[in-house]
Amino acid sequence: MRLRDIYKGNSGKPKISFEVFPPKGGEEQYPALYAELNSLKKYKPELVSLTWGAGGNNNNSMELVKTLHCDLDLNIMAHFTCICNSRENVENHIRDIESLGVKNILALRGDEPKDLTVCHRDFRYANELVSFIKDRTDLSVGVAGYPEGHIEASDLKTDIENLKRKVDCGGEAVFTQLFFDNDKFFSFVEKVGACGINVPVIAGIMPIISEKQVERMTSMAKISIPSRLKSQIEKFSENSDDMKKLGIDYASEQCQKLIESEVAGLHFYTLNKSYSTSKILDNIAATV
Repeated sequence: MRLRDIYKGNSGKPKISFEVFPPKGGEEQYPALYAELNSLKKYKPELVSLTWGAGGNNNNSMELVKTLHCDLDLNIMAHFTCICNSRENVENHIRDIESLGVKNILALRGDEPKDLTVCHRDFRYANELVSFIKDRTDLSVGVAGYPEGHIEASDLKTDIENLKRKVDCGGEAVFTQLFFDNDKFFSFVEKVGACGINVPVIAGIMPIISEKQVERMTSMAKISIPSRLKSQIEKFSENSDDMKKLGIDYASEQCQKLIESEVAGLHFYTLNKSYSTSKILDNIAATV
């Protein structure tokens, strides 16, 4: 099912989706990923997004896309970055995606690689990739949004203007970066609407599992930590079980308030683990 159909109308309940990434250990680690996803299938996700392209390196295995889509019978949204990619490579990729029967793609600029000695400049921004895909295929295209602004953007207003370019070029749904402050998300949605963007905005949720994880994410992106949450993270920093429970409880409360606001969807950054996401969905089961 395409994004345009998944998020069509408002049923009163958010659509659930998950994000996973190709295991760093390669094919030997694929069975562990399959097991985690099989544990999550009972929640009937509308789609599962599969990342790749960190640092401009598009080396994800199409075999993994095929297995998740065909063998595990999951509706896959394949990620693709355009930075340092040639038009020929992008066209070949989207043809491969279509040949597998995948209907959705998340179009991203990607990170600038450290080594720029060999780098195509056919695409500079994600809106150019969105246009390229929409001109050549019937794929549904999702785009990324940043409730507190992209880390490279001068300010949130400018970043939302960039988002509008992606949507105007054919973006059908906005999947946000993770956030811990719902007020930031609500404000973002309001500003997005005022800018003339009328596609669904899907809330990105990542349960906390460790203090190191939070430090890494906040160093890489504009993600603020509410003072109440910050003090709890510090309190449980030495106890992994308590920290994991904190992450589950906090995200459950966060999701419940988002549901009450009639959010279009909840997109869980699972980190390839099912436990925390499963517990959160069990906690909010009555409303999803």
